[in-house]
Amino acid sequence: MSVTAPQGFRAAGVVAGLKDSGNRDVALVVNDGPSRAAAGVFTRNRVKAAPVLWSEQVLKGGRVRAVVLNAGGANACTGAPGFQDAHATAEKVAELLDDSAGEIAVCSTGLIGVRLPMDLLLPGVAKAADELSRGDGGLAAADAIRTTDTVAKIAFRQGPGGYMIGAMAKGAGMLAPSLATMLCVITTDADLPAETLDRALRAATSVTLDRLDSDGCMSTNDTVLLMASGAAGVTPDEAEFTALLTEVCADLTRQLLVDAEGASKAIAIEVVGAASTDDAVTVGRSIARNNLLKCAIHGEDPNWGRVLSAVGTTDAVFEPDHLNVAINGVWVCRNGASGDDRDKVDLRPRDVTITVDLSSGPHSATVWTTDLTADYVHENSAYST
Repeated sequence: MSVTAPQGFRAAGVVAGLKDSGNRDVALVVNDGPSRAAAGVFTRNRVKAAPVLWSEQVLKGGRVRAVVLNAGGANACTGAPGFQDAHATAEKVAELLDDSAGEIAVCSTGLIGVRLPMDLLLPGVAKAADELSRGDGGLAAADAIRTTDTVAKIAFRQGPGGYMIGAMAKGAGMLAPSLATMLCVITTDADLPAETLDRALRAATSVTLDRLDSDGCMSTNDTVLLMASGAAGVTPDEAEFTALLTEVCADLTRQLLVDAEGASKAIAIEVVGAASTDDAVTVGRSIARNNLLKCAIHGEDPNWGRVLSAVGTTDAVFEPDHLNVAINGVWVCRNGASGDDRDKVDLRPRDVTITVDLSSGPHSATVWTTDLTADYVHENSAYST
């Protein structure tokens, strides 16, 4: 049931006419309480879409009654009129729910630089409000936020005591976030204050969604929202809740990874032996964004030299002659030079693991990426047409 798995939430996904395909393109998720506690994390791109700027203001209050999402247009780089459109969208939802626009979050996804057709969007919002339900609404909402996604992405878990966490996400390209990955709405019926939700969300996304780096491109619209209804009447331990939330985010991260545009390989980059976690993440991202390596993995070539080359561009602590690299369990590089026979590496499976040992400390991190394919180039060369 996606975001409607927890008690206290209704959702809908409808066709408003924003997508040329005629598929669902407007989603609405409503929190019926009794609590409205919420937290959010957003893109760190300095060029932020209007809905991000609006929702950042909303989340400062720590309360969200509803979130409205649209595909078919990002409402990014649209100036003051675009911000007015985001405001008008929140006002429309508030009117329909007899509530305050100051507690309505807004998310958009699609082509940058084009204003939304408000004559289509606002009637679509009204339609979504009419179709709110706890039954099929969650799946319909997850479907409505897709752009180049081939499948809807949902996850849910049940915690001790009976509370639930449900989630939906979209994202197949521009997956190189900072704190968030494209659009994601997470709901829970646990009874937790906004401050606890904020800490849990930042901890969970920092080791999951924030470590997905398929193409090195950071979106202008990245948003992850966490809303709590408190309807289960359960107040879980913060560490317990954070662990369960991390599971949900990890589930979504995997779904985003395997549905990345044009990808044929899902690559986990494990950096171990780092002097700090930041070093491990920095090295992992550098490898994830190395197009030569991504092409090599697509061609099923265990070219470990390209791994070392990427490591060497960072400011991480390491000695070049102490670096070790394994590809799918075969240590093809030892002490900065040739190691085991590279012919032992089997790169035919979809899942690929690259392990880099910096031999500099006790810290580690995993970053996930994909290969670079002709399909990816083709899809993005024609995206706006």
